[in-house]
Amino acid sequence: MSKEIVAKIKLQIVAGQASPAPPVGPALGQHSVNIMEFVRQFNEKTRGMEEGMVVPVIITVFKDKKFQFALKTPPASYLLKKAAGIAKGSGAPNKEKVGKVTPKQVEEIARLKLADLNAYDLEAAKKIIEGTAKNMGLEIVSD
Repeated sequence: MSKEIVAKIKLQIVAGQASPAPPVGPALGQHSVNIMEFVRQFNEKTRGMEEGMVVPVIITVFKDKKFQFALKTPPASYLLKKAAGIAKGSGAPNKEKVGKVTPKQVEEIARLKLADLNAYDLEAAKKIIEGTAKNMGLEIVSD
């Protein structure tokens, strides 16, 4: 018999830096989950990741107040900013371009994100990443 699921909580937390402060504490506290246990497990699992990397996590809370969580790949916007070497995207992406990425970088990001994207193949995933880049004010230029 499977456990009864009470809630699924989606958060984005910096790798290795989870703490009981918001957003983690309030999100888990309202379901009476052991916050410190989650923080310890999350930080342990993400210790080897790059410093400052944002990691989406889906926490499944069961009726007996136990939990399990699954880590996802970093957001496409984070990976694109890193690839372009910029701090943030453009406020007016159609008018103001803030950086450039190559088709090879787009393909690498698409390969990494393929499991988490709503795409059947790499070509569809590349189009999704290209759309995200365009909406951030990034140009896609050939090598």
